[in-house]
Amino acid sequence: MSRSTSHPPRRLHRHSILAIGLTSALALTACTADTDGRTTGSSDPTPSASAAPRGLLTKKEAAAALDRYEKVNNEANAQHNARLLGTVEAGQVYEASKADYKTWDTMSKKEQRFYETPFYYRDREYLIPAASSGASWFAVKARSSADPKGEFALLILDKIDGSYKVTTTIYSEEPLPKIALDKHGYALPADPAHKVGALAPDQIGEAYEDFFETGGKTAGQTFASTDSSKESTKVHTAGPGKGLKGYATQKFFAKKPDHSKVYALTLETGGVVALFPTAHTSEVMLKPQYMSSFDITPGPKEAVYDARKRDIVTDEFEGEGLAVLHPKAKPRVTGLEYGMVDSR
Repeated sequence: MSRSTSHPPRRLHRHSILAIGLTSALALTACTADTDGRTTGSSDPTPSASAAPRGLLTKKEAAAALDRYEKVNNEANAQHNARLLGTVEAGQVYEASKADYKTWDTMSKKEQRFYETPFYYRDREYLIPAASSGASWFAVKARSSADPKGEFALLILDKIDGSYKVTTTIYSEEPLPKIALDKHGYALPADPAHKVGALAPDQIGEAYEDFFETGGKTAGQTFASTDSSKESTKVHTAGPGKGLKGYATQKFFAKKPDHSKVYALTLETGGVVALFPTAHTSEVMLKPQYMSSFDITPGPKEAVYDARKRDIVTDEFEGEGLAVLHPKAKPRVTGLEYGMVDSR
């Protein structure tokens, strides 16, 4: 993922526009942070006398899986080794991590130092479903040692190819709501296809992309206003970079994420917290009257994928988000991270 996953976890979806002369590059900067969160003294849920249900795994096993992720992630960051990282990371977070390694030489020395500095997760809270729930994954709420603000992240470790891999790591701009636990101490997975209020968890990603496509003409009525939605709207209205103002237009188009799995947990309040994939393309195109006279020079990260000067620059962004859904309230997207994974 990023730091917290493979390199520093990417933080809030901050789209930055890179422009060199007549160039445009829309890149999402995110920095991921992770914390130490060694195996705290937490013990497994206390089984009741007779036939207490088993968890998907024990807290000791969950801690070992996250410890392994930290260790391998730090090794992969030091080597910029995507294949090694792929042994402990998957999903949307891995797509962004691979892109970070690929564009390594375009990062500042400060960014590179951040990625290469070992991190660990602290203040861990393991959210493990019962084995009978049918879930193949568990969640961890934790802080990252790489995050100076000490914010909590929610991580998902899913069993893929026989081992647990981090598939999602999202930092929330608001305090994370309390996850519901059953009487045995197990977390309660929610059905991603079940509507909670206006939307189901598996509808959030596609519906949210309207903020980029139209500035929120539809999404602004569906979602509650949050820092994430406000910033996404700004990205839509910002237009191409400085050097292209007046020469080009910029449009966004929702696309199907590379990895579509949605994870959802029931909240104590009766709502649901969902971790969802999302994705879009950004198209910067010269206005017709300038196409015969000018070209767009791609920004540094874009040039890693395609250095040609061209009339249209199309960038692909893979992302992930965190949303809180309640039956009687608008869904709140309180965490969002994107990484540019291709340009042409």
